[in-house]
Amino acid sequence: MSAEFDFMSASELRQLVATRQVSPVELTERALERAEATQDRLNAFFLLMPEEARAAARRAEEAVMRGDHLGLLHGLPISAKDLMAVAGQPYASGSRTMAGNVATVDAPAVERVKAQGAILIGKTTTSEFGCKPVGDSPLTGITRHPWDLSKTPGGSSAGAAASVAAGITPFALGTDGGGSLRIPAAFTGLVGFKAQFGRVPVWPTSATPTLAHVGSLARTVADAALLTTAISGYDARDPFSVTGPVPDLLGAAKSSLSGLRVAWSPTLGYARPTSEVLEIAGAVAHSLSEIGALVEEVDRVFEADPADMWMAEFYAGVGTRLRRFVETQRDLLDPAVAEVLEAALAQDMRSYYETVFRRYALRDEMLRFFERYDLLLSPTLPISSLETGCDIPAELSDRSLVTWVFYTYPFNLTGQPAASVCAGIASDGMPVGLQIVGRALGEADVIRGAAGIERIHPLGYNVKRSLV
Repeated sequence: MSAEFDFMSASELRQLVATRQVSPVELTERALERAEATQDRLNAFFLLMPEEARAAARRAEEAVMRGDHLGLLHGLPISAKDLMAVAGQPYASGSRTMAGNVATVDAPAVERVKAQGAILIGKTTTSEFGCKPVGDSPLTGITRHPWDLSKTPGGSSAGAAASVAAGITPFALGTDGGGSLRIPAAFTGLVGFKAQFGRVPVWPTSATPTLAHVGSLARTVADAALLTTAISGYDARDPFSVTGPVPDLLGAAKSSLSGLRVAWSPTLGYARPTSEVLEIAGAVAHSLSEIGALVEEVDRVFEADPADMWMAEFYAGVGTRLRRFVETQRDLLDPAVAEVLEAALAQDMRSYYETVFRRYALRDEMLRFFERYDLLLSPTLPISSLETGCDIPAELSDRSLVTWVFYTYPFNLTGQPAASVCAGIASDGMPVGLQIVGRALGEADVIRGAAGIERIHPLGYNVKRSLV
């Protein structure tokens, strides 16, 4: 199979498979070939599954030839992040402490993509337990950016973003506990989308059970909507799972933005973005008024930066899961991760629950905000790129391991749906992300807004192709 298919959208490939113009076996072989050929440079995969993928591709091709009813993702290669269980495969969560762990079950999202005909080719790299917004771990080493190997693709869904941006798979499953889909989407010019908390069930239980989302990384908004549709819906194994019908996300991607009330916030009230990021993201946000949206600038969305609330919740969860290793085998852990876990474990019960109740107040604050607006737009990140080996940008060295990203973690605390799309290209040749946040259960509006932006600013993966 030729390279012309490497950067096709999932929606295009899906149609070619259904009409027998492209074979699932050919697509899978090409994805495995690209994954293997780029692994030494990109390091996108923790694990490849060639035998399982080829067997699934043959079954998918046989179904096409028989004229069977085809699933939403039939014959399309996909990957899953190594914070998700795949039955019979290593499940290390990017950590040497879990290097020998093997999953006995499929996570619900993995079950569902398989049921919809997708071909799982492997598991992608992650920072240790998803604790860093960059792409490295002591277990798997450094994952690199397909556009510039000296840069990080972001994290913690590092390999997932790298694989999609490099033309290996058309989309990927990732997780997001503080921005881990939106951060790498912004850095790599992709679409990263997390639906409402609980819309996509998470099981086995995450180390951060009140923050973690499973979601999509894709090259287009329609592809993110397609994958999210396939993995959404109630599952009794997740106590937070949302009941009720899944919104029509594919329909929303075709909807007009006319009359949509949009708040554009350059800083949310506390962030420190570069002037270039503000200029690029702000220009796209204000341009929505040209297609019927009502755009208003809002400087202060939050009374104060909610970073301490997020850190108390996220790192306390991971720290509790890893307490034995923090206390007795610290050398197995990423030193930067071990440091923040120790601080989280040192919290007393009273201070922890004070942050819990402040989190509830934050949710109420957002409910009131979204009585006035349908969408909130902001930069996704304060910068356009970051070198590999750096945990925190030099200009933001007063911030902590995750709080330098500023914009993403508040909406894990509130559980609201959020996406990142490409707003443009900075002077360093790298993408700038624009974040779109919707009200609770407002996934359709997020997709509607993201698709509208994509129509008038068709950037993302079309701007620059992988150098690998």
